[in-house]
Amino acid sequence: MTEKLKRTPLYHIHKELGARLVEFGGWEMPMQYSSIIDEHLTIRSNVGIFDVSHMGEIEIRGPESLSLIQKLITNDAAKLVDGQVLYTPMCTETGGIIDDLLVYRFAADRYMLVVNASNIEKDLEWIHTHNEKRVEIENRSDETALVALQGRNAPQCLQTLTDVNIATVDYYRFAEGDVAGIPTVISRTGYTGEIGFELYVEAKRSADLWTAVYDATDAIGGKPIGLGARDTLRLEARLCLYGNDIDETTTPLEAGLRWTVAFDKGDLIGREALIRQDDEGIKRRLMGFQMLDRSIARAHHAVYHKDRRIGEVTSGAPAPSLKYNIGLAYLPIEISKINTKIEIEIRGRCHPAKVVRTPFYQAPI
Repeated sequence: MTEKLKRTPLYHIHKELGARLVEFGGWEMPMQYSSIIDEHLTIRSNVGIFDVSHMGEIEIRGPESLSLIQKLITNDAAKLVDGQVLYTPMCTETGGIIDDLLVYRFAADRYMLVVNASNIEKDLEWIHTHNEKRVEIENRSDETALVALQGRNAPQCLQTLTDVNIATVDYYRFAEGDVAGIPTVISRTGYTGEIGFELYVEAKRSADLWTAVYDATDAIGGKPIGLGARDTLRLEARLCLYGNDIDETTTPLEAGLRWTVAFDKGDLIGREALIRQDDEGIKRRLMGFQMLDRSIARAHHAVYHKDRRIGEVTSGAPAPSLKYNIGLAYLPIEISKINTKIEIEIRGRCHPAKVVRTPFYQAPI
């Protein structure tokens, strides 16, 4: 592990908790505190706390903010009201996905974009390149920390720490208020498929917030959760991982994200390419598969159909909630039918699998 890796303001806490730290996208992050399966099942059955402060926060301000955002993203930010959040890809002119991000509307002239950690600099350059109306753009990633509280007991856990009525914060909405006496943006979002919240706070107050939330989760049997369980949780929920499942060589239509492309909203970067692809029909689609033996598929393992190589795995892992192994892969459209038999090559040997519907696991949120 090199000295150049970035660290979140909560790094010292992870060390004290005995986390196994790994490199992730240029950051030194906790992979696990106990075991990935134990942490995964804790989220499904109770509640857990994550440090995701490596994510990037970019503030967009000014009367032309919406105009710039609408040009950059495929989804329709015009339908947002204050306090609402939107998931969307951001594409190149050819329809490839530069990043997938969240758009927060604080006011008609103030938005926050939450982007993937490894894409912060790339996204900033792209946004500045297309900022023809000189909208104010501020990278607030270094001064902002993000703590996620996920799991079906997250609402009652969080309610012990704030006067904000958590029950009134609907899915993909947010509120501003104090948590443990610390000013916080309380967002009902997450990356696990479970009910949960993401808490944005000043980096300098993040240790105090973590401690308060950690104590509240610990009091009801919750635990700190690392990136390992975060990955298996998001895969069960079929949430894409940038750099694995989507990137600039894949489009939202191929990735099963057509619902995030608002063709009728007007001009957006990549619109013509995506319309053309939609008219012609996609040639491949990101599909879920289930292993039919006990082998575990991993990213880049080759996928075969009747002895013909047809692609490679983008994500693969055990599914602790389901007790079998799953994955995602781009498959030719003619081979993407549910229950189609495929094979995954693992260490030189092909293992049976079948195409299945996603999400693999549907939690009540």
